[in-house]
Amino acid sequence: MNTRKVLFWSLTVSLGGFLFGFDTAVISGAEQSIQKLWNLSAGELGITVGSAIFGTIFGALFGGIPTDALGRKKTLFWIGILFLLSALGSAFAPDNITLMIARIIGGIGIGASSVAAPVYISEIAPKEKRGQLTALFQFNLVFGILVAFITNYYINKMGVGGENAWRWMLGIEAIPAFLFILMMLKVPRSPRWLVVKEGNIAEAKTVLAAINPNTVEASLAEIQASDVTQGASIGEFFSGKYSLPILLAFLLAFFNQASGINAIIYYAPRIFEAAGMDASSGLLQTIGIGAVNLIFTMLGLYLIDKAGRKTLMIIGSIGYIISLAMMSSSFFQDSLSGLSFWVFAFIASHAIGQGAVIWVFISEIFPNEVRGTGMAWGSGTHWVFAWLITTIFPYFQNTYGGGKIFAFFAFMMVIQLIWVWRMMPETKGVSLEDLQKRLAPKA
Repeated sequence: MNTRKVLFWSLTVSLGGFLFGFDTAVISGAEQSIQKLWNLSAGELGITVGSAIFGTIFGALFGGIPTDALGRKKTLFWIGILFLLSALGSAFAPDNITLMIARIIGGIGIGASSVAAPVYISEIAPKEKRGQLTALFQFNLVFGILVAFITNYYINKMGVGGENAWRWMLGIEAIPAFLFILMMLKVPRSPRWLVVKEGNIAEAKTVLAAINPNTVEASLAEIQASDVTQGASIGEFFSGKYSLPILLAFLLAFFNQASGINAIIYYAPRIFEAAGMDASSGLLQTIGIGAVNLIFTMLGLYLIDKAGRKTLMIIGSIGYIISLAMMSSSFFQDSLSGLSFWVFAFIASHAIGQGAVIWVFISEIFPNEVRGTGMAWGSGTHWVFAWLITTIFPYFQNTYGGGKIFAFFAFMMVIQLIWVWRMMPETKGVSLEDLQKRLAPKA
Protein backbone atom coordinates (compact mmCIF):
# COMPACT_ATOMS: atom_id res chain seq x y z
CA MET A 1 0.00 0.00 0.00
CA ASN A 2 1.16 3.53 -0.78
CA THR A 3 0.77 4.66 2.80
CA ARG A 4 2.02 8.19 2.18
CA LYS A 5 -0.53 8.97 -0.53
CA VAL A 6 -3.47 7.45 1.30
CA LEU A 7 -2.50 9.30 4.49
CA PHE A 8 -2.14 12.60 2.61
CA TRP A 9 -5.53 12.23 0.94
CA SER A 10 -7.16 11.23 4.24
CA LEU A 11 -5.58 14.13 6.12
CA THR A 12 -6.60 16.61 3.43
CA VAL A 13 -10.21 15.47 3.38
CA SER A 14 -10.32 15.29 7.17
CA LEU A 15 -9.48 19.01 7.29
CA GLY A 16 -13.19 19.34 6.61
CA GLY A 17 -13.46 17.99 10.15
CA PHE A 18 -11.13 20.75 11.38
CA LEU A 19 -13.43 23.39 9.91
CA PHE A 20 -16.41 21.48 11.34
CA GLY A 21 -14.90 21.51 14.84
CA PHE A 22 -13.67 25.10 14.66
CA ASP A 23 -17.01 26.41 13.45
CA THR A 24 -18.85 24.40 16.10
CA ALA A 25 -16.79 25.60 19.06
CA VAL A 26 -15.79 29.16 18.15
CA ILE A 27 -19.23 30.56 19.01
CA SER A 28 -18.65 29.65 22.69
CA GLY A 29 -16.26 32.57 23.06
CA ALA A 30 -18.49 35.02 21.21
CA GLU A 31 -22.01 34.19 22.40
CA GLN A 32 -21.99 36.33 25.56
CA SER A 33 -20.71 39.40 23.68
CA ILE A 34 -23.33 38.83 20.98
CA GLN A 35 -26.06 38.57 23.61
CA LYS A 36 -25.02 41.88 25.20
CA LEU A 37 -24.54 43.67 21.86
CA TRP A 38 -28.04 42.93 20.59
CA ASN A 39 -29.73 42.55 24.00
CA LEU A 40 -30.88 38.98 23.35
CA SER A 41 -33.04 36.99 25.75
CA ALA A 42 -32.05 33.44 26.73
CA GLY A 43 -34.44 32.07 24.12
CA GLU A 44 -33.13 34.41 21.40
CA LEU A 45 -29.56 33.51 22.31
CA GLY A 46 -30.37 29.82 21.99
CA ILE A 47 -31.81 30.42 18.52
CA THR A 48 -28.75 32.47 17.51
CA VAL A 49 -26.22 29.94 18.78
CA GLY A 50 -28.31 27.10 17.36
CA SER A 51 -28.56 28.74 13.92
CA ALA A 52 -25.39 27.03 12.69
CA ILE A 53 -26.73 23.67 13.83
CA PHE A 54 -30.03 24.45 12.10
CA GLY A 55 -27.98 24.72 8.91
CA THR A 56 -26.24 21.43 9.64
CA ILE A 57 -29.58 19.63 9.52
CA PHE A 58 -30.05 20.64 5.89
CA GLY A 59 -26.39 20.06 5.06
CA ALA A 60 -26.52 16.58 6.57
CA LEU A 61 -29.93 15.49 5.29
CA PHE A 62 -29.27 16.72 1.75
CA GLY A 63 -25.48 16.31 1.74
CA GLY A 64 -25.85 12.78 0.43
CA ILE A 65 -27.35 14.10 -2.83
CA PRO A 66 -24.25 15.96 -4.09
CA THR A 67 -21.99 13.39 -2.41
CA ASP A 68 -23.51 10.69 -4.60
CA ALA A 69 -24.36 12.77 -7.68
CA LEU A 70 -21.32 15.07 -7.99
CA GLY A 71 -18.87 12.90 -6.11
CA ARG A 72 -17.16 13.10 -2.76
CA LYS A 73 -14.29 15.32 -3.96
CA LYS A 74 -16.36 17.99 -5.72
CA THR A 75 -18.80 18.15 -2.81
CA LEU A 76 -15.96 18.72 -0.33
CA PHE A 77 -14.54 21.51 -2.52
CA TRP A 78 -17.86 23.39 -2.40
CA ILE A 79 -18.11 22.74 1.32
CA GLY A 80 -14.88 24.71 1.68
CA ILE A 81 -16.50 27.60 -0.19
CA LEU A 82 -19.43 27.55 2.24
CA PHE A 83 -17.09 27.72 5.25
CA LEU A 84 -15.25 30.67 3.70
CA LEU A 85 -18.47 32.58 3.02
CA SER A 86 -19.73 31.85 6.54
CA ALA A 87 -16.57 33.10 8.23
CA LEU A 88 -16.53 36.37 6.31
CA GLY A 89 -20.28 36.87 6.67
CA SER A 90 -20.12 36.31 10.44
CA ALA A 91 -17.20 38.69 10.90
CA PHE A 92 -18.92 41.56 9.08
CA ALA A 93 -22.52 40.90 10.18
CA PRO A 94 -24.30 44.24 10.85
CA ASP A 95 -27.15 42.65 12.81
CA ASN A 96 -28.25 39.42 14.45
CA ILE A 97 -30.29 38.23 11.45
CA THR A 98 -27.30 38.53 9.12
CA LEU A 99 -25.13 36.71 11.64
CA MET A 100 -27.63 33.85 11.83
CA ILE A 101 -27.77 33.60 8.02
CA ALA A 102 -23.97 33.45 7.83
CA ARG A 103 -23.89 30.83 10.58
CA ILE A 104 -26.56 28.79 8.81
CA ILE A 105 -24.37 28.77 5.67
CA GLY A 106 -21.47 27.47 7.76
CA GLY A 107 -23.81 24.93 9.33
CA ILE A 108 -24.73 23.60 5.90
CA GLY A 109 -21.00 23.10 5.33
CA ILE A 110 -20.66 21.30 8.68
CA GLY A 111 -23.55 18.97 7.96
CA ALA A 112 -22.41 18.17 4.43
CA SER A 113 -18.80 17.61 5.54
CA SER A 114 -19.98 15.11 8.16
CA VAL A 115 -21.44 13.14 5.24
CA ALA A 116 -18.87 13.51 2.47
CA ALA A 117 -15.55 13.37 4.36
CA PRO A 118 -16.01 10.10 6.33
CA VAL A 119 -17.53 8.45 3.25
CA TYR A 120 -14.55 9.43 1.08
CA ILE A 121 -11.96 8.26 3.59
CA SER A 122 -13.73 4.95 4.27
CA GLU A 123 -13.77 4.28 0.52
CA ILE A 124 -10.04 4.79 -0.07
CA ALA A 125 -8.78 3.18 3.14
CA PRO A 126 -7.70 -0.49 3.37
CA LYS A 127 -9.93 -2.44 5.77
CA GLU A 128 -7.18 -2.96 8.36
CA LYS A 129 -6.57 0.81 8.61
CA ARG A 130 -10.07 2.08 7.84
CA GLY A 131 -10.95 2.88 11.45
CA GLN A 132 -7.82 4.92 12.07
CA LEU A 133 -7.92 6.78 8.77
CA THR A 134 -11.62 7.59 8.97
CA ALA A 135 -11.14 8.65 12.59
CA LEU A 136 -8.72 11.32 11.31
CA PHE A 137 -11.91 13.26 10.56
CA GLN A 138 -12.78 13.17 14.26
CA PHE A 139 -9.17 13.95 15.21
CA ASN A 140 -9.23 17.08 13.07
CA LEU A 141 -12.68 17.92 14.39
CA VAL A 142 -11.44 18.01 17.98
CA PHE A 143 -8.23 19.73 16.90
CA GLY A 144 -10.44 22.41 15.32
CA ILE A 145 -12.34 22.72 18.61
CA LEU A 146 -9.06 23.14 20.51
CA VAL A 147 -7.76 25.77 18.09
CA ALA A 148 -11.07 27.65 18.34
CA PHE A 149 -10.82 27.68 22.14
CA ILE A 150 -7.19 28.85 21.97
CA THR A 151 -7.87 31.66 19.48
CA ASN A 152 -10.93 32.75 21.48
CA TYR A 153 -8.84 32.95 24.67
CA TYR A 154 -5.96 34.90 23.16
CA ILE A 155 -8.17 37.27 21.15
CA ASN A 156 -9.98 38.03 24.41
CA LYS A 157 -6.80 38.23 26.50
CA MET A 158 -4.97 40.51 24.04
CA GLY A 159 -8.01 42.71 23.51
CA VAL A 160 -7.97 42.23 19.73
CA GLY A 161 -10.79 44.27 18.22
CA GLY A 162 -11.92 45.60 21.58
CA GLU A 163 -15.67 45.20 21.90
CA ASN A 164 -15.65 43.65 18.40
CA ALA A 165 -13.34 40.81 19.49
CA TRP A 166 -16.13 38.35 18.72
CA ARG A 167 -15.93 39.33 15.04
CA TRP A 168 -12.26 38.31 14.97
CA MET A 169 -13.10 35.06 16.73
CA LEU A 170 -15.64 34.12 14.05
CA GLY A 171 -13.81 35.60 11.06
CA ILE A 172 -10.42 33.94 11.52
CA GLU A 173 -11.93 30.70 10.19
CA ALA A 174 -11.58 32.15 6.68
CA ILE A 175 -7.85 31.26 6.70
CA PRO A 176 -8.15 27.44 7.14
CA ALA A 177 -11.23 27.43 4.88
CA PHE A 178 -9.22 28.93 2.02
CA LEU A 179 -6.35 26.46 2.56
CA PHE A 180 -8.81 23.55 2.53
CA ILE A 181 -10.23 24.69 -0.82
CA LEU A 182 -6.75 24.74 -2.36
CA MET A 183 -5.73 21.36 -0.92
CA MET A 184 -8.86 19.61 -2.18
CA LEU A 185 -7.65 20.21 -5.74
CA LYS A 186 -4.88 17.66 -5.10
CA VAL A 187 -7.19 14.81 -4.02
CA PRO A 188 -8.41 12.14 -6.51
CA ARG A 189 -11.99 11.00 -6.83
CA SER A 190 -13.16 7.98 -4.82
CA PRO A 191 -12.61 4.71 -6.74
CA ARG A 192 -15.81 3.19 -5.32
CA TRP A 193 -17.83 6.22 -6.42
CA LEU A 194 -16.21 6.08 -9.87
CA VAL A 195 -17.28 2.44 -10.33
CA VAL A 196 -20.70 2.49 -8.68
CA LYS A 197 -21.94 5.91 -9.77
CA GLU A 198 -20.11 6.62 -13.05
CA GLY A 199 -18.95 3.26 -14.33
CA ASN A 200 -15.54 4.85 -14.87
CA ILE A 201 -13.37 1.75 -14.55
CA ALA A 202 -10.23 3.31 -16.06
CA GLU A 203 -10.00 6.19 -13.58
CA ALA A 204 -10.95 3.89 -10.70
CA LYS A 205 -8.08 1.58 -11.64
CA THR A 206 -5.69 4.53 -11.66
CA VAL A 207 -6.70 5.54 -8.15
CA LEU A 208 -6.63 1.94 -6.87
CA ALA A 209 -3.15 1.53 -8.36
CA ALA A 210 -2.01 4.66 -6.54
CA ILE A 211 -3.36 3.17 -3.30
CA ASN A 212 -1.93 -0.34 -3.75
CA PRO A 213 -0.69 -1.55 -7.17
CA ASN A 214 -0.71 -5.17 -5.98
CA THR A 215 -4.44 -5.35 -5.27
CA VAL A 216 -6.01 -3.36 -8.12
CA GLU A 217 -7.86 -6.22 -9.83
CA ALA A 218 -8.97 -7.85 -6.57
CA SER A 219 -10.28 -4.53 -5.19
CA LEU A 220 -12.03 -3.70 -8.44
CA ALA A 221 -13.68 -7.13 -8.60
CA GLU A 222 -14.91 -6.79 -5.01
CA ILE A 223 -16.41 -3.35 -5.72
CA GLN A 224 -18.08 -4.57 -8.91
CA ALA A 225 -19.49 -7.65 -7.18
CA SER A 226 -21.19 -5.41 -4.59
CA ASP A 227 -22.55 -3.07 -7.26
CA VAL A 228 -26.00 -4.56 -7.60
CA THR A 229 -27.58 -1.21 -8.42
CA GLN A 230 -26.50 2.24 -9.55
CA GLY A 231 -28.23 3.84 -6.61
CA ALA A 232 -31.45 3.83 -4.66
CA SER A 233 -34.33 6.27 -4.39
CA ILE A 234 -35.43 7.53 -0.98
CA GLY A 235 -38.40 5.18 -1.16
CA GLU A 236 -36.14 2.25 -1.92
CA PHE A 237 -33.73 3.32 0.83
CA PHE A 238 -36.56 3.02 3.38
CA SER A 239 -38.12 -0.04 1.75
CA GLY A 240 -36.75 -2.46 4.33
CA LYS A 241 -33.62 -3.56 2.48
CA TYR A 242 -31.43 -1.40 4.69
CA SER A 243 -33.49 -1.45 7.90
CA LEU A 244 -30.68 -2.69 10.17
CA PRO A 245 -28.01 -0.14 9.17
CA ILE A 246 -30.69 2.60 9.21
CA LEU A 247 -31.61 1.68 12.79
CA LEU A 248 -27.98 1.41 13.89
CA ALA A 249 -27.09 4.79 12.39
CA PHE A 250 -30.13 6.47 13.95
CA LEU A 251 -29.49 5.13 17.45
CA LEU A 252 -25.77 5.87 17.44
CA ALA A 253 -26.39 9.45 16.26
CA PHE A 254 -29.26 9.98 18.70
CA PHE A 255 -27.26 8.78 21.71
CA ASN A 256 -24.30 10.93 20.65
CA GLN A 257 -26.36 14.05 21.29
CA ALA A 258 -28.35 12.61 24.21
CA SER A 259 -25.05 12.72 26.11
CA GLY A 260 -25.19 16.54 26.14
CA ILE A 261 -21.85 16.92 24.36
CA ASN A 262 -22.87 19.86 22.18
CA ALA A 263 -24.47 21.71 25.07
CA ILE A 264 -21.18 21.49 26.97
CA ILE A 265 -19.04 22.47 23.94
CA TYR A 266 -21.22 25.47 23.06
CA TYR A 267 -21.87 26.73 26.57
CA ALA A 268 -18.67 25.67 28.36
CA PRO A 269 -17.75 29.20 29.55
CA ARG A 270 -21.21 29.60 31.11
CA ILE A 271 -20.92 26.26 32.86
CA PHE A 272 -17.52 27.19 34.29
CA GLU A 273 -18.80 30.61 35.34
CA ALA A 274 -21.57 28.79 37.23
CA ALA A 275 -18.72 27.19 39.20
CA GLY A 276 -17.54 30.65 40.25
CA MET A 277 -14.93 31.41 37.58
CA ASP A 278 -14.64 34.78 35.86
CA ALA A 279 -15.03 35.11 32.08
CA SER A 280 -11.29 34.90 31.32
CA SER A 281 -10.83 31.81 33.50
CA GLY A 282 -13.87 30.23 31.87
CA LEU A 283 -12.31 30.71 28.43
CA LEU A 284 -8.99 29.32 29.71
CA GLN A 285 -10.80 26.22 31.02
CA THR A 286 -12.24 25.65 27.54
CA ILE A 287 -8.66 25.22 26.30
CA GLY A 288 -8.39 22.42 28.85
CA ILE A 289 -11.53 20.88 27.35
CA GLY A 290 -9.99 21.07 23.89
CA ALA A 291 -6.70 19.55 25.07
CA VAL A 292 -8.38 16.64 26.88
CA ASN A 293 -10.60 16.10 23.85
CA LEU A 294 -7.58 15.93 21.55
CA ILE A 295 -5.51 13.62 23.78
CA PHE A 296 -8.29 11.07 24.27
CA THR A 297 -9.30 11.28 20.62
CA MET A 298 -5.72 10.31 19.74
CA LEU A 299 -6.00 7.39 22.17
CA GLY A 300 -9.31 6.38 20.59
CA LEU A 301 -7.77 6.67 17.12
CA TYR A 302 -4.94 4.35 18.23
CA LEU A 303 -7.33 1.79 19.74
CA ILE A 304 -10.21 1.80 17.24
CA ASP A 305 -8.67 -0.84 14.93
CA LYS A 306 -7.18 -2.77 17.85
CA ALA A 307 -9.86 -2.87 20.56
CA GLY A 308 -12.71 -2.27 18.13
CA ARG A 309 -15.62 0.14 17.86
CA LYS A 310 -17.90 -1.65 20.33
CA THR A 311 -15.29 -1.87 23.09
CA LEU A 312 -14.58 1.86 22.85
CA MET A 313 -18.31 2.59 23.03
CA ILE A 314 -18.64 0.53 26.21
CA ILE A 315 -15.68 2.30 27.83
CA GLY A 316 -17.05 5.70 26.80
CA SER A 317 -20.56 4.90 28.03
CA ILE A 318 -19.33 3.96 31.51
CA GLY A 319 -17.24 7.15 31.65
CA TYR A 320 -20.24 9.20 30.54
CA ILE A 321 -22.47 7.77 33.26
CA ILE A 322 -19.98 8.40 36.07
CA SER A 323 -18.96 11.92 34.99
CA LEU A 324 -22.50 13.13 34.23
CA ALA A 325 -23.81 11.74 37.52
CA MET A 326 -21.07 13.58 39.42
CA MET A 327 -21.73 16.82 37.48
CA SER A 328 -25.41 16.51 38.38
CA SER A 329 -24.55 15.85 42.01
CA SER A 330 -22.30 18.93 42.10
CA PHE A 331 -25.19 21.16 41.03
CA PHE A 332 -27.73 19.52 43.35
CA GLN A 333 -25.38 19.90 46.34
CA ASP A 334 -24.32 23.39 45.26
CA SER A 335 -20.73 22.23 45.62
CA LEU A 336 -19.10 23.16 42.31
CA SER A 337 -15.42 23.20 43.26
CA GLY A 338 -14.80 19.86 41.53
CA LEU A 339 -16.99 20.55 38.52
CA SER A 340 -14.07 21.19 36.16
CA PHE A 341 -12.62 17.74 36.80
CA TRP A 342 -15.91 16.00 35.95
CA VAL A 343 -16.38 18.13 32.82
CA PHE A 344 -12.91 17.03 31.69
CA ALA A 345 -13.77 13.40 32.55
CA PHE A 346 -16.94 13.72 30.49
CA ILE A 347 -14.99 15.09 27.51
CA ALA A 348 -12.44 12.25 27.80
CA SER A 349 -15.25 9.69 27.85
CA HIS A 350 -16.82 11.23 24.76
CA ALA A 351 -13.53 11.46 22.88
CA ILE A 352 -12.51 7.83 23.36
CA GLY A 353 -16.04 6.50 22.79
CA GLN A 354 -18.73 8.23 20.73
CA GLY A 355 -16.34 10.84 19.37
CA ALA A 356 -13.91 8.31 17.95
CA VAL A 357 -16.56 5.87 16.72
CA ILE A 358 -19.56 7.74 15.29
CA TRP A 359 -18.30 8.89 11.89
CA VAL A 360 -16.29 5.69 11.35
CA PHE A 361 -19.17 3.36 12.20
CA ILE A 362 -21.87 5.14 10.18
CA SER A 363 -19.61 5.39 7.13
CA GLU A 364 -18.99 1.60 7.29
CA ILE A 365 -22.40 0.04 7.74
CA PHE A 366 -24.20 1.04 4.50
CA PRO A 367 -23.69 -0.66 1.10
CA ASN A 368 -21.66 1.15 -1.58
CA GLU A 369 -24.66 2.25 -3.63
CA VAL A 370 -26.39 4.04 -0.71
CA ARG A 371 -23.42 5.02 1.43
CA GLY A 372 -23.91 8.73 0.77
CA THR A 373 -27.63 8.52 1.55
CA GLY A 374 -26.98 6.39 4.64
CA MET A 375 -24.33 8.78 5.91
CA ALA A 376 -26.76 11.66 5.34
CA TRP A 377 -29.39 9.80 7.38
CA GLY A 378 -27.05 9.22 10.32
CA SER A 379 -25.53 12.69 10.17
CA GLY A 380 -28.93 14.31 9.77
CA THR A 381 -30.22 12.49 12.85
CA HIS A 382 -27.16 13.68 14.76
CA TRP A 383 -27.70 17.30 13.79
CA VAL A 384 -31.46 17.40 14.35
CA PHE A 385 -30.90 16.43 17.98
CA ALA A 386 -27.81 18.65 18.25
CA TRP A 387 -29.86 21.65 17.12
CA LEU A 388 -32.70 20.79 19.51
CA ILE A 389 -30.46 20.39 22.56
CA THR A 390 -28.28 23.43 21.79
CA THR A 391 -31.31 25.66 21.22
CA ILE A 392 -33.20 24.71 24.39
CA PHE A 393 -30.20 24.36 26.75
CA PRO A 394 -30.08 28.03 27.93
CA TYR A 395 -33.80 27.94 28.74
CA PHE A 396 -33.62 24.65 30.61
CA GLN A 397 -30.49 25.71 32.48
CA ASN A 398 -32.20 28.91 33.64
CA THR A 399 -35.46 27.11 34.47
CA TYR A 400 -34.38 23.78 36.00
CA GLY A 401 -30.69 24.18 36.82
CA GLY A 402 -27.70 22.01 35.96
CA GLY A 403 -28.54 19.19 38.37
CA LYS A 404 -31.66 17.97 36.56
CA ILE A 405 -30.21 18.53 33.11
CA PHE A 406 -27.08 16.47 33.72
CA ALA A 407 -29.07 13.78 35.55
CA PHE A 408 -31.19 13.40 32.40
CA PHE A 409 -28.06 13.08 30.23
CA ALA A 410 -26.64 10.44 32.63
CA PHE A 411 -29.87 8.41 32.42
CA MET A 412 -29.73 8.48 28.60
CA MET A 413 -26.17 7.13 28.71
CA VAL A 414 -27.32 4.18 30.82
CA ILE A 415 -29.71 3.33 27.98
CA GLN A 416 -26.87 3.78 25.47
CA LEU A 417 -24.68 1.32 27.39
CA ILE A 418 -27.45 -1.32 27.28
CA TRP A 419 -27.94 -0.76 23.53
CA VAL A 420 -24.21 -1.03 22.76
CA TRP A 421 -23.87 -4.19 24.85
CA ARG A 422 -26.89 -5.95 23.36
CA MET A 423 -27.26 -4.67 19.78
CA MET A 424 -24.22 -2.90 18.34
CA PRO A 425 -22.18 -5.09 15.94
CA GLU A 426 -18.38 -4.96 15.72
CA THR A 427 -17.06 -3.75 12.34
CA LYS A 428 -13.29 -3.67 12.82
CA GLY A 429 -11.20 -5.53 10.25
CA VAL A 430 -14.16 -6.33 7.97
CA SER A 431 -14.27 -5.11 4.35
CA LEU A 432 -17.09 -2.78 3.35
CA GLU A 433 -18.43 -5.39 0.96
CA ASP A 434 -18.48 -8.11 3.66
CA LEU A 435 -20.26 -5.71 6.02
CA GLN A 436 -22.87 -5.23 3.31
CA LYS A 437 -23.51 -8.98 3.25
CA ARG A 438 -23.91 -9.05 7.04
CA LEU A 439 -25.95 -5.92 7.69
CA ALA A 440 -27.93 -5.51 4.46
CA PRO A 441 -28.18 -9.00 2.94
CA LYS A 442 -31.28 -8.06 0.92
CA ALA A 443 -29.47 -5.24 -0.87
